[in-house]
Amino acid sequence: MKIALGPIQYYWSRNEVVAFYGQMAESAASIVYLGETVCSRRHELRLPDWLDIARDLAACGKEVILSTQTLLEAESDLKTLRKIVANDAFTVEANDMGAVHCLQGKPFVAGPFLNLFNVQSLELLMAQGAKRWVMPLEMSQQGLAKIQAELKGLVETEVFAYGRLPLAFSARCFTARNRNLPKDNCQYVCMEHPDGLMMKTRESQPFLVLNGIQTQSALVYNLLADVDSMRETGVAIVRISPQWRDTDKVVELYDAVINNRLDVASAMAQIEPLMPEQGCNGYWHGKPGLEQVAA
Repeated sequence: MKIALGPIQYYWSRNEVVAFYGQMAESAASIVYLGETVCSRRHELRLPDWLDIARDLAACGKEVILSTQTLLEAESDLKTLRKIVANDAFTVEANDMGAVHCLQGKPFVAGPFLNLFNVQSLELLMAQGAKRWVMPLEMSQQGLAKIQAELKGLVETEVFAYGRLPLAFSARCFTARNRNLPKDNCQYVCMEHPDGLMMKTRESQPFLVLNGIQTQSALVYNLLADVDSMRETGVAIVRISPQWRDTDKVVELYDAVINNRLDVASAMAQIEPLMPEQGCNGYWHGKPGLEQVAA
């Protein structure tokens, strides 16, 4: 079972992004997804910059995947998409059916936002060139097991295993709205919230996290205690979504559990202080996503 580092969901400065991937080059993550998947107004890094980082990571032995934007809203977004899929050096993760169409049969990774909930949909994407798929965030182990039994290992399966869950995307920027700013003049306030902007209920309970046009879970999805069940279900890759601090330590703990260097109880005790909020794993167990189910 391999570890993949998902694309950064938040808006960090150029220097912070470069430093982050310099650190990750030495990590146990063997696959790294790069690119802006949330908002096209985030311009700290352009495609040539992502390609420079990709080449550096590839030189360190990492498999690099270029991720496409999830919600395309303008012709400029389409131009960027076409440039990404036109590159001949790196595989692309398609997070939108428009990206699948532009790839025209080239091998690609079917991202979690394509909502592939059944074998028929997945086979359609495989016929278009999908060599790997990322299971939808809401799918349970039981649902995945049914698909795996029919596919018989014909495509690699990746599971989002750690990080705040991206629940929804909107044409409206809620982070800008929180500051009474229009989206077209947002003043890039996302950068002030490197792990997203927490929303709480009137009872001061964590509810959701705002991340520009993306709405995330307040709790941190964490399947560290479910590594064995993922392995039994034929999961080839576990995805860790980068957070502002301690991503390297999270990768290290997942690697230790996957390779049986550390027991689950000890790893869970060590990972909890590293998480920006409490954990949950309900979806994997067929429960409401915010529940924490014992493995």
